[in-house]
Amino acid sequence: MRHPPRSVLAAVAGAVALIGSVTVPVVTASGAAPACSVEYSVTSQWGSGFQGAVKITNNTAAMSSWSLAFDFAGGQKLTQGWNATWSQSGTTVTAANESYNGSLATGASVSAGFIASWSGSNAVPTSFRLNGTSCNTAVEPSPTPEPTDPAEDGPPVLRASGNKLVDAGGATRRLLGVNRSGGEFMCVQGRGIFDGPVDDASVKAIAGWKANTVRIPLNEECWLGLSTIDPVYAGANYINAVKDLVAKVKAHGMTPVVELHWTYGQYTGNSAGCSDVHASCQKPMPDMQYTPSFWASVANTFKNDRTVVFDLFNEPYPDRATSTTTQAWQCWRDGGNCPGIGYEVAGMQDLVDSVRGTGATNLILAGGIAYSNDLSQWLTYKPADPAGNLAAAWHVYNFNTCANESCWNSTLAPVAAQVPLVAGEIGENTCAHGFIDQVMKWFDDRGLSYLGWTWNTWDCSSGPSLISSYDGTPTAFGTGLRDHLRALNG
Repeated sequence: MRHPPRSVLAAVAGAVALIGSVTVPVVTASGAAPACSVEYSVTSQWGSGFQGAVKITNNTAAMSSWSLAFDFAGGQKLTQGWNATWSQSGTTVTAANESYNGSLATGASVSAGFIASWSGSNAVPTSFRLNGTSCNTAVEPSPTPEPTDPAEDGPPVLRASGNKLVDAGGATRRLLGVNRSGGEFMCVQGRGIFDGPVDDASVKAIAGWKANTVRIPLNEECWLGLSTIDPVYAGANYINAVKDLVAKVKAHGMTPVVELHWTYGQYTGNSAGCSDVHASCQKPMPDMQYTPSFWASVANTFKNDRTVVFDLFNEPYPDRATSTTTQAWQCWRDGGNCPGIGYEVAGMQDLVDSVRGTGATNLILAGGIAYSNDLSQWLTYKPADPAGNLAAAWHVYNFNTCANESCWNSTLAPVAAQVPLVAGEIGENTCAHGFIDQVMKWFDDRGLSYLGWTWNTWDCSSGPSLISSYDGTPTAFGTGLRDHLRALNG
């Protein structure tokens, strides 16, 4: 849903003067080890340029792909590199694996080199991120979690079993609740991390509606701490805020769904939400430059808590850029150089692989094309999931194309017959609830899941929004969802 406004090496060899290697030390603590280690070296330097190298060591679970990011602090500009795909955006440099060196076993290392220009200062970068995880920083071993008492009133660990979501005991479960928007746009706009309070009282108010699920939209640039985002709202500060909200949602017995909403990549084609390359609006597809790193980091953060659900990408719309529906679905699954999209796309298969590459087995949701409103070929292009824990996500508003029972019967019912189906967003821009009443009945009759958009105090005719106050006071639109959830779960 949209939101309220707001090789040249030989040529330079003769000019190179070899200097002492400058290496960033690895900082460790007694009994602790960094998740990854990076040695950065300036191996040669001349009047306006220098040659550098990085050696990356993976100290965690084996990974099938890697992406290293760091920030130049002295105005340096990357010109070329080798043994990795190098790029620079602002001060942030990214080195992603080549096809031949993507596998990085536990304890294994890989090296890559580059040439860059400099003037005035050639300061050494001080922080490095491998697949979104900070390197060279000691991490104390996490304590072994206490076993969860199945009798405790907490959210279940969910898995896909046939076309149902089931808990550890095999009982069928439904995700019924709301979206909590804010984490996708406030940070990139420099206005905070969440829109409105996310304290215990506000989360308790959601539970008071008898919701059992809260979907939390996120921004990849804020999570990864890219240099374009105010550091107050990015990186560790952003991640910790998300983890805190997830913990509050769980404390009230609700399932947290973390979802990637806004991403990097410039798109100015049909139905573009903005012309900005940065993650300041909904893009037609995720980007290969940052999104796999985002999901690897998110998965590493929550892989030991399988009550957390992963929603890969909010509302894909490659169909607005491509010439044919087949091209759109191929782009959706396989990514790459998609027609009409100017950046390299990360397909749903890439994102599933990024999550599973961390060892995470959490439930994954994948929305279809046409802003997740079209699932007509979802089964044909379904990504392969080695964990077998994948569900289809669908969004619907009264102004969408597939907004009537005839369409639902013809395109949704076949999907729901084979895999779990979750309506990640339902809503209408009428400030009433007649449309979502129809949606909820159709989903109730089939035992399916749905989440209302959105638990924010916006104008319900343009948002739409469920509440007029964070104490849970509903709008006329929100009254329909609140009363329905209470009737189901009261």
